[in-house]
Amino acid sequence: MQIEETVTPYRRIILIAIVVGLISGIGALFFFEGLKLGTAFFMEGIVGFQLPKEGQTLQDIAQWTPPDHLWMILPVICFGGLLSGLLVYTLAPEAEGHGTDAAIKAFHGEGRVRWRVPLIKAVTAVLTISTGGSAGREGPTAQMSAGFGSIAADLLGLSARERRLAIATGVGAGIGTIFMAPLGGAILAAEILYKQDFETEAIVPAFLASVIGYAIFGLVEGFEPVFGPGVTFWNVSQIPFFILLGVVSTAVGLIYINTFYGTNRVFKRVFSSLKIPNHFKPFTGAFLTGTFVLALAAFSPEAAIVGLASLGTGYGFTQLSLYNMLPIGVLLFLPFAKILTTSLTIGSGGSGGVFAPGLVIGGATGGAFGSLLHLAFPGSVPIESVPVFVVVGMIALFGAISHAPIGVMIMVVEMTGDFSLLVPAMGAVSVAVLLIGQSTIFREQVLNRSRSAAHRDEYTIEILQEIHVDDVMVPRDRIVAVSSDDTTGKVLRLIDETLHTGFPVLDGEGKLVGMIALDDVRDNRANGEHDILVEDVMSSRVFTVHHSCTLREALDLMTEHDIHHLPVVPAEDPRMLSGFVTRTDIMKAYVRKASQSGGKHHSTANSTLIEPHTAPESSSDGKKGPMVEG
Repeated sequence: MQIEETVTPYRRIILIAIVVGLISGIGALFFFEGLKLGTAFFMEGIVGFQLPKEGQTLQDIAQWTPPDHLWMILPVICFGGLLSGLLVYTLAPEAEGHGTDAAIKAFHGEGRVRWRVPLIKAVTAVLTISTGGSAGREGPTAQMSAGFGSIAADLLGLSARERRLAIATGVGAGIGTIFMAPLGGAILAAEILYKQDFETEAIVPAFLASVIGYAIFGLVEGFEPVFGPGVTFWNVSQIPFFILLGVVSTAVGLIYINTFYGTNRVFKRVFSSLKIPNHFKPFTGAFLTGTFVLALAAFSPEAAIVGLASLGTGYGFTQLSLYNMLPIGVLLFLPFAKILTTSLTIGSGGSGGVFAPGLVIGGATGGAFGSLLHLAFPGSVPIESVPVFVVVGMIALFGAISHAPIGVMIMVVEMTGDFSLLVPAMGAVSVAVLLIGQSTIFREQVLNRSRSAAHRDEYTIEILQEIHVDDVMVPRDRIVAVSSDDTTGKVLRLIDETLHTGFPVLDGEGKLVGMIALDDVRDNRANGEHDILVEDVMSSRVFTVHHSCTLREALDLMTEHDIHHLPVVPAEDPRMLSGFVTRTDIMKAYVRKASQSGGKHHSTANSTLIEPHTAPESSSDGKKGPMVEG
């Protein structure tokens, strides 16, 4: 199946959005149902843990109870880690870790995802999360939707640009669907790919795909926000506190990033040095996670709550904090416990997302900060304001470390159903984003579009359009030229002495009459003939550019006709040689301009832009230029 070329680009984009939306909605639905079944079997059935759940009413969530068989957490979580590791590293190693990064990498890379990856990711994520691994469901959903988008691109015969668009749209639709936040998910699709930029082309198709996925998912699971509404109150006088929360969230976010990737490096180094197969890394991480939770449970009842809250997605305990049902001691220690269990679970190669843990960490940070303010300033921060700090903490922390403040802010507000919280959230997340610098939880993000392979050609063209031939050409007094009555022997000596492979030919009056290149005299060298006149072998049809031409126009001419240098002439006198420009000159000018603008490209970008100087610099074939033909 292939989209016909007669279909307009707008219709093709609409078709991509519809296909990706349908796939994302159905895929997210099956994944979510799998998580529910797995959690019911492992955590409720075997461990006897009646978890608090997000979205429950105050009366229902108050019925949650600790596990009947607490010790069973260890074998259950180890089973999930072992089976997940065996599946991932045997069948699809790219499905390890948090899937959002893999989707971002696919977008900036070739735009392809192996067909088996979405299925492997779904199965291993269900195993990891439902057995107690600290991970989120958004990362797997993003990678699955991006993978299905890549598969759809294969089946529809999409171009490279459309393939990347399908992947970005799939990320937004998948995340927006699983979190019941279609608007935030669509914006997140455009924002999460970069640290300081937007993929603007993905926003509109992501809107359509997110709505379709949201509708499919909601028809089965309902359309209520993820989190049940709590009693919230805030006023303008509290805004300085929210801004200060942005500072605190940045500090905790940096701890999250450094702990996560530090743990990842330790696992890689240890398993590599001991030559243990990677298949057992998630099992080791799961064992350490389970042991940590059991140790906390043995310490005190409040520490037990901290340990239990650090398992799975943790959303149920975030719901408890929104109802003001978690003690301040739990809120103070939960961010750091969740950072550790997430680092052990996903940093070891377990399959799951970092989004949900990030929201839990941010929510607990905000809840602890708000609770301390309530104790210190009960008149300014009443107890009803603490849930507001929970929500704002979620937004500030993960919005900063993901470099997606707008998408995360809208998503969390959609998840809580309270749009009045946008104002305090804007203040907190703005400060957090400014302070976080270039640190990010998504290592595959690039700075901006100019650094992405998806847009490298666009920025190459843009730079070359800003430079004129007159700025980089070799001037007349430095040009090595030959006369029409010189011999090919002299041309061969010049080639050996200067390493140039082509020269302009001038008549007795210094006018440009032709070009002679290595190809024109190669046969003469092979036959030992050195006394043939230049005018007998030169190409008299010369292609020139004017001083005002851009390097883009010059390069287009060279590429189209396979020539490697051009004489530069005044527009009013096409036979008066005033300069010379080669592909090497264009390459050097491009690198200088890119460096000055702060957009240095990788060496691979340069190698694809310009051919090496050792290539023949001219051809004796008849060619025509876009400006002047002498």
